[in-house]
Amino acid sequence: MFKGVVLSVTASLTFGVLYFFTTFLAPLNSEQTFAWRMLSTLPFLTFFMYWIGDFKYISAIWQRLKAKPQFILMLLVSSILCTSQLWLFLWGPMNGRGLQVSLGYFLLPLVMVLIGCILFKEKLSRFQVVAVALAAIGVGHELWRIGGIAWETAYVAVAYPFYFFLRKKIHTDHLGGFWWDIVLILPVAIYLSSIGLHSYSQFLAYPHLFPAIAGLGALSALGLGSYILASRYLPMVIFGLLSYLEPVLLALASVALGEAISGDEWLTYIPIWCAVLVLVVEGSLHLYRQQKNKQDLVRNLKSYQTRLKDD
Repeated sequence: MFKGVVLSVTASLTFGVLYFFTTFLAPLNSEQTFAWRMLSTLPFLTFFMYWIGDFKYISAIWQRLKAKPQFILMLLVSSILCTSQLWLFLWGPMNGRGLQVSLGYFLLPLVMVLIGCILFKEKLSRFQVVAVALAAIGVGHELWRIGGIAWETAYVAVAYPFYFFLRKKIHTDHLGGFWWDIVLILPVAIYLSSIGLHSYSQFLAYPHLFPAIAGLGALSALGLGSYILASRYLPMVIFGLLSYLEPVLLALASVALGEAISGDEWLTYIPIWCAVLVLVVEGSLHLYRQQKNKQDLVRNLKSYQTRLKDD
């Protein structure tokens, strides 16, 4: 599980950087940015999969498609659920809706915890119960404050859990499934990259776009790849709770981009940040106990070896 925790934290940190990274992609609009993100992510993701030995999952899905062509319909649903979220992730901060999108990521872990408890029969530790309660207070306050939720918030909170649930059900919850998600959206990405005035020639007018697009692809492959792998190694409940690190970083990035947290919004963010802190404390205690058990094991082993020599 430690590997899954490291992957989840890596993904959250990378997504936080990506949220701020959109400022380097001007003058591309949100649709063009999404298109180039898909086009640049695929080669980096392919190399990443080859490097860690997950390339076999691509051909495994291809074999399933040849044996059952109608399986393409489920893959298309998976692709739409995934890539529409990736578009919204970029569209939000580029259109002054970053906080609404980040609130969706605040609500998302609660929905994932609910799915983990109800559908997968997973149990919460005492620390996790406290974290869920704190997060529920924050999200509940925000719903009460605005009298409802924005469509961006609702879509993030509902579509992502359904996406992960679908992937588990059709057994594509690995990087191979994510690779096909991107491949199937490539025709749309190519079209979006070509629309607009001087869509390709603007790269000559703005040469910084070349390294910016490359960086976008590399960061996306690292973040999304780590996120998908984390969902594979962690129970749904733990995966959902660890996801709270991401919206905290997204909210901070939104503020750095010029959006503001009003006075009555602090009662939303403070309980959720406290929930993240509780998870950090639990994780630290778990690592401490794990290290202590290892030291006790080594000490007992040395003591046993000493007694053997004395005998």
